[in-house]
Amino acid sequence: MSEMKHNWTKEDVLAIYNKPLMDLLFDAATIHRVHHDPNTVQVSTLLSIKTGGCPEDCGYCPQAARYHTDIEGNDLMTVQQVKAQALRAKSSGSSRVCMGAAWRNVKDGEEFDQVLEMVRTINKLEMEVCCTLGMITENQAQRLSEAGLYAYNHNLDSSEEYYKKVISTRGYEDRLATIDNVRKTNVTVCSGGIIGMGENIEDRAGMLVALATLNPQPESVPINALVAVEGTPLEDQIPVSIWDMVRMVATARIVMPETQVRLSAGRTEMSREGQAMCFFAGANSIFAGDKLLTTPNPDVGEDMEMFKLLGLNPQKPFVKKMQPESVEASKSQYQTLGEKPKWTRPKHKIERNEESKQKAKILK
Repeated sequence: MSEMKHNWTKEDVLAIYNKPLMDLLFDAATIHRVHHDPNTVQVSTLLSIKTGGCPEDCGYCPQAARYHTDIEGNDLMTVQQVKAQALRAKSSGSSRVCMGAAWRNVKDGEEFDQVLEMVRTINKLEMEVCCTLGMITENQAQRLSEAGLYAYNHNLDSSEEYYKKVISTRGYEDRLATIDNVRKTNVTVCSGGIIGMGENIEDRAGMLVALATLNPQPESVPINALVAVEGTPLEDQIPVSIWDMVRMVATARIVMPETQVRLSAGRTEMSREGQAMCFFAGANSIFAGDKLLTTPNPDVGEDMEMFKLLGLNPQKPFVKKMQPESVEASKSQYQTLGEKPKWTRPKHKIERNEESKQKAKILK
């Protein structure tokens, strides 16, 4: 039942997703207990190290420069600022810090060198370090690995088919190529997606198939519920029900038994009972802290209260994989290549994205 498979089909996944809920929960919880401690949940902190001004047109994202949202952009944080935030997160029970920058892709230069120093600094605090910086080349991935990066996040967002209805400025194949570049290093892969963007169940299954057929499967899969933000093309989407979230978590757990399934954005709309059901179904990681990049999130204190109520323990760092060593910049084997990779720019237009862009021009 808990055998690792890499040849899942959409039909397989739909059959699991659509099971009677009690059967689905039982199957997922059974598999979860074979591979994980059901009373241990990883607590991660997501930190926006560079906010706003992104050139992409992702329909869900308030950080896209082309849309008019209330996001205040800021320049890249300093290493000391990041260290202070990481120490605060550690004292609150987080074992992982994920740093996000609103970039299309990593560019060699001063800013990337600064991010590498942030990675070294947090790794020395005995915390797992994750980055989400957009698309990266193999050499850039190697440099992050050498600095002590534990995980790299690059979400697939949705199925390949529905992705084209949400994002037009980069291709699905670029996402897969970035994951492939990370796999050429010792860095673990974190990749998931978002539900509630107007996709159908077949699209959700398609996304899980894309993730579960990766070999090896991602070590971490965040499941996000869309938080609709005014000014973005998806501002009018109705929030997904908790039952959709439970089914998505349970299905992810069954098809990716060893993966850490993370309850990510959208938790502010979930009751404790709903979250507890997600933990039972196989979620064993959360983002803590009052913000996820720019999205509201439950307070750490509230989460710790919930853990106490449910008898859950925060996961210690480096349980799943040994702590990587940090090589100092002066001893680095991989140097900047000054790369300017040509990532794809699909030619199609998305009507609702264009409408939001035009509205923003009027409002600005």
